[in-house]
Amino acid sequence: MFDYRNNLKRILNNTAGDDKSLRNGLAAIKMILGMAGDDTAAPEPMREPQVDTKQVKLLLTGLADLIATPGDPAAKNTALSAIHQLTFTPQIGSKYGKNLGQLEKAIQASNTTKDVINKKIFEQAMQPKEKPKRDYRKGKRYTVIRLLSGCDLINDNNQRVYTLKESQIHSLNLKSGDIVEAVPEDINSNYEATILRVVGFKKLPSTEVDKISTFKYAVVQGRTGHLSVSRNIKGQKLRIRGKSVLLPVDSSQYQESNVQLVDGSIVDLAWYDGDVRLKKNPADAIKLRWVYQVDQPKSKPAVKKKKVKAVQDETAITKLALDLHYQRVGIAIGDNQNEAMLESIVNRYHGIPIPIDAFQGKKKMMENQIKDLDIVILVTAFAAHDSTWNIREFASKYNVKFAVSSSKGYQAFERALYRAAKGLPAYEGNQTIKYETED
Repeated sequence: MFDYRNNLKRILNNTAGDDKSLRNGLAAIKMILGMAGDDTAAPEPMREPQVDTKQVKLLLTGLADLIATPGDPAAKNTALSAIHQLTFTPQIGSKYGKNLGQLEKAIQASNTTKDVINKKIFEQAMQPKEKPKRDYRKGKRYTVIRLLSGCDLINDNNQRVYTLKESQIHSLNLKSGDIVEAVPEDINSNYEATILRVVGFKKLPSTEVDKISTFKYAVVQGRTGHLSVSRNIKGQKLRIRGKSVLLPVDSSQYQESNVQLVDGSIVDLAWYDGDVRLKKNPADAIKLRWVYQVDQPKSKPAVKKKKVKAVQDETAITKLALDLHYQRVGIAIGDNQNEAMLESIVNRYHGIPIPIDAFQGKKKMMENQIKDLDIVILVTAFAAHDSTWNIREFASKYNVKFAVSSSKGYQAFERALYRAAKGLPAYEGNQTIKYETED
């Protein structure tokens, strides 16, 4: 650094008291100070505001989670919070405010899908069971007797001591014969006892235990007041003693908590194999064991459809007393003839229409089409002769309800659908069949 002290001394010694000398001395001092390069006097350069990298990382993390799991509430909150923070940064808000606003709208519109729900169910099922926290309270030992929902704990004298709810034991996957340690529950009055640990197993005589069958991850379908179960999330049919069953369900069957069943709910079912009610009315024997708590997909906003003038005839006015409860209905026709009209009839009665090409005589392909159906309607006017016999054979083999419509007309097909669903004769023929209509 320039040493200006000696020059200042000489200037001050040679400066007189008159105005001119003082001005010259002041000018010389200013010049020397300017040459000194004093860093303290120089103004600091303006620094640009720094982008908050933490918020950027949070935004990217939230977006990645949303792509993996659409509609995930935690991921949406993380991403939206980061966007709000970045918007308040002056340069980011002014340059990219519009883009951030569009991104915020897209994140808010992200909804959970049925695929995500099914994936979540499978992931929960495949996760290793968390070991319960060790509880060193001293409990007594009891033997488990599994019930349709919950279980009984019996002592060495075969006396029932406690009855536990399904919510207490569902994660433990208990079965009849398990030996557990349990203590009375004093804190929570809703429960009689708490299981501390499973310590063993003993095989119980078949005379002491009723055999229980289960149907896991069943899918609830239908609308409010008309909900039913016929398949699980793998597409497997609910079968009781070898026959496919369409089981009506409602929330009153489940007493664990205040749960509302809706279209798409996932449940577990259970029943005693020896219950005589299974033959005539399975709904009285089968119990809702468990309802999985998963977020249901949000329904899409209704889109207004263009009105199409309908032909006013008797079939458009009269409606049969029939509700298919979302059963899969195979329509055996050929070359897509009248397919749209026949599918509309199935939809009208809340069924799921599935076309089958009855011109194809390939037996194996037709068997694969029919085995997963609930009902199959054969339109003989469109079917090949070989296919007719194949369809009847496979419908009988897989216990699929079957009926024949001899013509392609609206009423003939509608009545065939009614006969199949009600277990009436497959052919109408010359016999008198009463078709009940809605009031």
